Amino acid sequence: MVEHITWFRQAALRWRDEQLTVYIDPWGTGDDPPPADLIFITHAHFDHFRPDEIDKLRRDGTKLVAPRDVADELTGDVTPVSPSESYEVGGVRFISVPAYNTREEALGFHPRRNGWVGYVMELGGRSYYHAGDTDHAPELDDVRTDVAFLPIGGHFTMDWRAAAGLARTIEPALAVPIHYGFVICSPIDGMRFRDAAAPVPVDLIAPVDDFEQE
Repeated sequence: MVEHITWFRQAALRWRDEQLTVYIDPWGTGDDPPPADLIFITHAHFDHFRPDEIDKLRRDGTKLVAPRDVADELTGDVTPVSPSESYEVGGVRFISVPAYNTREEALGFHPRRNGWVGYVMELGGRSYYHAGDTDHAPELDDVRTDVAFLPIGGHFTMDWRAAAGLARTIEPALAVPIHYGFVICSPIDGMRFRDAAAPVPVDLIAPVDDFEQE
């Protein structure tokens, strides 16, 4: 289910088949990456919204999808989104999912009022949920997806324990941890997430860029 997925670093993913190339929060995509048909941005933080990466990946016809505050900073074919809405852009149907912190000590990192998001995207006959930066907010219990990409780094987002709890709640066919091993959190926490998420299957896909944490 992840044969079309490349994980670069942090939360940066690419989905690519013969017809379509989609990036989510691109960062660290290399010197000559395939140009994007669609670029999704989850929120405004530097490790998710990098204008230099967008400029490198975009071509004539590239479509951009972003929360409203990020969309205001972009030019071109941009679709601003709000949480809990359905959209279709470039032939891809998707739902924008709320992404925010619920822990008291983290409320300033990703406030609910910002309207930042994750996405459930229909790609190649399957659904893929990229959670963005979030805690286990109540709305996420309603997510239904084949594959769930969940942040596990802690501090700024839910940690591996909370992410495993979310995986068990929404029961995807496959869960994949992201947002760890770079800015924060040891790569070992991927294995901790895998064990804690059981019986949900977990795939620890390797990033293209080397982990920076120990």
